Amino acid sequence: MPNAPDAAAPPTAAPDPFPARGWPAPPARARGARTGGRGAVRPHQGLIGLTLCALVVGSWLTLHVAAVFFLPVTAATAPLVPVVMLVQVWLSVGVFIVAHDAMHGSLAPGRPRLNTAVGSLILLLYAGFAWRKVRAAHMDHHRAPGTEADPDFYAGNPEDFWPWYRTFFTRYFGLGSIAFVSTVVTVWWLALGADPVNLVLFYGVPALGSSLQLFYFGTYLPHRHEEEGFKDAHNARTQDYPWLVSLLTCFHFGYHHEHHLKPGVPWWALPGERRIKTFQ
Repeated sequence: MPNAPDAAAPPTAAPDPFPARGWPAPPARARGARTGGRGAVRPHQGLIGLTLCALVVGSWLTLHVAAVFFLPVTAATAPLVPVVMLVQVWLSVGVFIVAHDAMHGSLAPGRPRLNTAVGSLILLLYAGFAWRKVRAAHMDHHRAPGTEADPDFYAGNPEDFWPWYRTFFTRYFGLGSIAFVSTVVTVWWLALGADPVNLVLFYGVPALGSSLQLFYFGTYLPHRHEEEGFKDAHNARTQDYPWLVSLLTCFHFGYHHEHHLKPGVPWWALPGERRIKTFQ
C-alpha cells in the first residue's frame, strides 16, 4: 500500500512591507493585502514601470532644460509660457509619483537596490530630498494613516487646507532642499547664463505648483475629515474621476483608497484596481 502523501507545507508568509523600526505591526486591514507579495506583480511590471519612469523623468528634464535655457520670455512667446509651466508642473508631479512607486518596491519588483537607486536619484533631482527620510516618513503614513502618528496628517484641524499644507511643506522641504535648490539656481544663473525670469517661471513655480497639486489631490482630498466618515482603518477615500482626469490631476493617485489597500500596485495599474473594486 503506498505511503500517504506528506501534509502540505504551510504557505510562506509574504515579506513585511513595513520593515521593523520599532513600531507595532499595524492591523491586517491597514497593511494592504498584496504589498510586497508576488501576487501584486503584473506581467512585465518592471519593464512597464521603468519605461514609464524614463519617459516621465526624461520629459521633465528635457522640458526643464529647453525652457530654462532656450525659451525667451517675450511678447511673442507669452501665450506659450503658461502652457509650458503647466506641463512642467504636471511632469513634476509624475516624477514624484514614480519615486513613490520605488518606495513601495513596485517600480522594479524584486529588485530593491534598483528601486533605491532610481528613487534616490529622482528625489534628489526633484528637490534635493533624502531618500531614507522621505521613504521612512511614507512608511509611517501607511502604518497609521490619518492619525496623530501619521507625519502627513494635520491632526490639529484635518479640514483646514493652508495650515495643513504649510506643515506638510516644511516637514519635507528642509535645509538640505534649500541648499540643493540654491545650488542649482546659482549654477544655472551665474555659471550657465540662465535668465532669472526663466528660472522663476520654469523651475521655481513648477516646483511649488507640483507640491500643491500633490498635496491637494494626494493627501488633502483623500485624508481630510468630512461629515461622511471613512470606510475602514486606512482613513482614505477615492476621488472617482474619469481615467484622463485622474491622470492629469495626480497620475491616478486620486484612487487613494485602492493605493492604501494594495500599496504594491504601481500608479499606472491603479485604474484597473478601481474598476475591480467598483464591480465587486
